[in-house]
Amino acid sequence: MRTYCFKLYSSKKNRNLHKQINAAGLIYNHCIALHKRYYRLYHKSLNVYVLQKHLTKLKKLPRFSCLKEIGSQAVQDITQRIDRAYKLFFRNLKRKVRTAPPSFKKVRKYKSYTLKQAGWKLLEGNAVQIGTQKYRYFKSRAIEGTVKTVTIKRDALGDIYLYFVCETTENAVLARTGKSVGYDFGLKRFLTASDGNDRKAPLFFKANAAAIRKAGKALSQKQNGSNHRKMARLVLARLHKKTANQRKDFHFKLANAICGEYALVCIEDLNLKGMQKRWGRKISDYGFAAFVEILKHQASKTGTTIQTINRYYASSQICHICGSRNPETKDLRVREWICPHCGSVHDRDRNAAKNILKVGTSTFFGEAS
Repeated sequence: MRTYCFKLYSSKKNRNLHKQINAAGLIYNHCIALHKRYYRLYHKSLNVYVLQKHLTKLKKLPRFSCLKEIGSQAVQDITQRIDRAYKLFFRNLKRKVRTAPPSFKKVRKYKSYTLKQAGWKLLEGNAVQIGTQKYRYFKSRAIEGTVKTVTIKRDALGDIYLYFVCETTENAVLARTGKSVGYDFGLKRFLTASDGNDRKAPLFFKANAAAIRKAGKALSQKQNGSNHRKMARLVLARLHKKTANQRKDFHFKLANAICGEYALVCIEDLNLKGMQKRWGRKISDYGFAAFVEILKHQASKTGTTIQTINRYYASSQICHICGSRNPETKDLRVREWICPHCGSVHDRDRNAAKNILKVGTSTFFGEAS
């Protein structure tokens, strides 16, 4: 499966799509209310097919005209997503995992709805028909494969995007080399490599922090409900989007470079919540979790293997040469240390990366055999 994202041209017709997304938000909140009421009365989850039949009956009532705005398949998709969320919630309850049930969303902040086989049609060139209206989009590349679903999504700036999920018959491409590498995530360097090919990351939020702070202050000084406040909110949202796009672009380029160079990439399973508590905004600015997801996605396309090792493995405390453990290195302020057994001098992060590579390769080849 492959997903294509295209931005719609700005047009007055886009108001129809905003209206439809708002309608999807109303339907979502109504379904959540029905689920909560049903659980309060019967102490069990509402069946998705019973809910869909109930919504079909509500279409006849003028009060629920929003159900006709987006089509039956989009309504079905909303009910199915809520059903999956509630099933996950009840499964977590049984496992005694602390979690929260699906909750109401502000309609103006509701983002998208999905169409499956009906309700849309691809036209020649860069046009698409949604319902009875035709829209044009920035077609940056050709769509390959069979389109299965179309998602209409809006962002904080009010721009509309189309997401085409396509079924393709492409085969995975084998990685270009047989090299392996271990990476240690850090604060000084984004990735410290076992072979010395480190990767640094610019702190995008930090670079834009002054402009974001200024825009946030300007927004706080505007009167609620005024046009000036709306304009100030768009300025702030545009800055946040710019930061997110810069970070995402860096992640994709880095992931492509790594997957093109290595056949096996060993990384540690990160405890991001713990890292964020300790180091705060800097961890969010690096976006480690998003990068790992992008790396795995790109690896699946190139044939590269991503091997993760246990987060509790003390990679920075063990000498990669003799295997002895030095408990003094538990102090994170110790950046360089000498092994008391073999006398080797280690950089903390480089030593961790080499240990990650050693454990990752042994685990991978152990599983392969």
